[in-house]
Amino acid sequence: MSSLVQDALAHATTALLTADLGLAEKVIQEDATIDTIQHELDARTINLMARQQPVASDLRALVSSLRMSADLERMGDLADHIAKLARKRFPGTAVPPELALTIDEMGRTAGKIIAKMSSVIEHRDIARALEIEADDDEMDVLHRKIITTLLADDWGYGVETAIDMTLLARFYERCADHAVSIARRVYFLVTGEYAAPRA
Repeated sequence: MSSLVQDALAHATTALLTADLGLAEKVIQEDATIDTIQHELDARTINLMARQQPVASDLRALVSSLRMSADLERMGDLADHIAKLARKRFPGTAVPPELALTIDEMGRTAGKIIAKMSSVIEHRDIARALEIEADDDEMDVLHRKIITTLLADDWGYGVETAIDMTLLARFYERCADHAVSIARRVYFLVTGEYAAPRA
């Protein structure tokens, strides 16, 4: 799921910045695959919980998987939203030239965070899990940069574009937040304790 999400977000960002309608449609269609995997995973997890009555670390693993799959599914939805905005504004682009680099950076930052999150899941690496929250700070800075630009007196693209940009910035920022949530769940899965949120 995490690999599919990473690809979806990268492709959605490319579609958004290049007005690539075909790529946007591909992301939108493939969101159903992520949804299907989540449904299958949840069904298998619930079946195991009902039939095996797991305890201790096994129970932690199953409960964590339910919550992580929900986060991953939501990340897929956020990539889908970005692709749909690209489709909506085709043949133009939703992003003004002045903000294209910032949105591209948000996409690359999200990709880096998701790649690290995937590694955390695969290797149960709690040291890297703790790093993801710091990585999320980079996304928060970019999010604030977009909002500051939209609120500036010299914003010249009107209300509709401002709404598009507000939504886009939020989609990327929320994607990173879901990665933080997954990293915290891996930490809990491994240690049985919750990682303390950073101040």
